[in-house]
Amino acid sequence: MAVLSADLATRRWSDLGLVVLDRAPAGSHINCEILVWNEAGPVEAEILAGRLNHLCGVRGIRVMLLDGPQAWKSRSNGLEHSRVSERQLNTAAKTGLPGMVKPHTYRNFAEFCLDLYDALCRRGWRRLNTRERPGSMIEQNQERVLVESYPYAAWKSLGLKPLPSKRRARVSDLAEAYGALRALIPFSTSRPPNHDQLQAIVGGLPGLALEERNTAGARIVGNPPRREEGHWREGFIVLPVRPKSSLGLRWLH
Repeated sequence: MAVLSADLATRRWSDLGLVVLDRAPAGSHINCEILVWNEAGPVEAEILAGRLNHLCGVRGIRVMLLDGPQAWKSRSNGLEHSRVSERQLNTAAKTGLPGMVKPHTYRNFAEFCLDLYDALCRRGWRRLNTRERPGSMIEQNQERVLVESYPYAAWKSLGLKPLPSKRRARVSDLAEAYGALRALIPFSTSRPPNHDQLQAIVGGLPGLALEERNTAGARIVGNPPRREEGHWREGFIVLPVRPKSSLGLRWLH
């Protein structure tokens, strides 16, 4: 089964990194279909949710990975400025109590992401809410699951050098990261990936493990999402696990 991974953006539709990952029938190779949307104007959460939901419906996709915050921090999590998952991964940006983020320039993006998660949930999706048997959510009533990814930490989780930020990355950085990832995990792409699309690929890898009920293939960080004072709080971030061999993504401990 395929999964959809999105590296989110708000300014332009062409800035979205959208990739459908599907394991080949042989079992190890991963096919990555890169999608490009070039509509004019800024990205609106409600419209994006509708398009992603339609795409997944047509493709029969039940796991969607999004690289932005799904909730605010819980008032009782013991941390001052961040969710537990963000603290554990030392994320560059922090999502505090409702309306509060660090740095403050992150607020518009954070609120866009929260609006996107909510818009998808209104269409029948659910935030991943268990770390014990994450695949069970998919099994129950054909549940469709939203998973928060974090590409920077995904590279590190695989033992690879993280791709520099889009603003700082050179062509050589992109080529180096692409080569290192392919040397570790056999995959092919429908077209050469740009920065956003490569981030979507690495961020989407644990989605295949969840879809395949391979609990050893994903590292789930943080606390489960829950409603608190009228807002969604906390939520897991899910990372890929480095394979013991470079022969594929059948991650076994």
